[in-house]
Amino acid sequence: MVMIAASFSRKARAGTRVAALAVLALVAAAGPVLAESDVERLKRTGECAGCDLRLAELRGLIVENARLAGANLRETDLKEASLVGADLAGADLRRTELERTDLTGANLSKGSMRGVDLEKAVLSEASLAGADLRNADMIETNLVGAGLQGADLRQALLIRAIASGADFSKAKMEGVNLERANVMSAKFVGTRLPNADFDRVSAVGADFSDADLSGAHFSSADLTGANLSGARLDGALMRRTRLVGADLSGASGLDGARMVGACGDATTKLPSGITLKTCSDMDDKER
Repeated sequence: MVMIAASFSRKARAGTRVAALAVLALVAAAGPVLAESDVERLKRTGECAGCDLRLAELRGLIVENARLAGANLRETDLKEASLVGADLAGADLRRTELERTDLTGANLSKGSMRGVDLEKAVLSEASLAGADLRNADMIETNLVGAGLQGADLRQALLIRAIASGADFSKAKMEGVNLERANVMSAKFVGTRLPNADFDRVSAVGADFSDADLSGAHFSSADLTGANLSGARLDGALMRRTRLVGADLSGASGLDGARMVGACGDATTKLPSGITLKTCSDMDDKER
């Protein structure tokens, strides 16, 4: 009987070890499932703050008011997603694909977004204050009423962007390309814009007061009613630029020889020694 009991005990222990190993194997195999569960949790609850969603395939995702603050979404595919009202404050969105994504009213403040693809995305009324958007693709992006105060947009592409009423105050925008962009009534107060490209930009009523526009290139641009008081314009080119009602009083570095074909009217305020021809309908057609 003793021998039978001992044998049974050994078999029981062996069985326990086998069961334990089976459990460990299941846990090890669950690795990818855990990563997937973050995606499922986001879809089910809209909550995934601080989650690691790098390289995830989330194209076409629809989650309103998603909570993704501090999440890692580096190189994630979120093309054509709808994340209206999302909280992405401090999120890692470097090289993330957000083409045609709806981020209306989203909070992307202080986000790490270098090289992000935001082509044709909707960011109206969104907050991108303090975000790192260096080298970002923002071609034809909707930034109407967006807040980009203090953001880093060096070398970003905003060609044909619609940014009327947006606030770029104190932003770093050296070398930014705003060709054919609509920045009507936008704020660039104290913004750094050396060597920026404003070819055919519509900046009616925009505020560039105290901005650094040294070396900026304005060609066939419309600055009607714009405020450039106190702006730095060393080496800036204003070729065929419309300055009707614009305020350039106190602007420094402005060179009349580099205002080729530019025009204004009686309400245009210019620094001492600078004169402009009066705009005509023909100037508008040529522009």
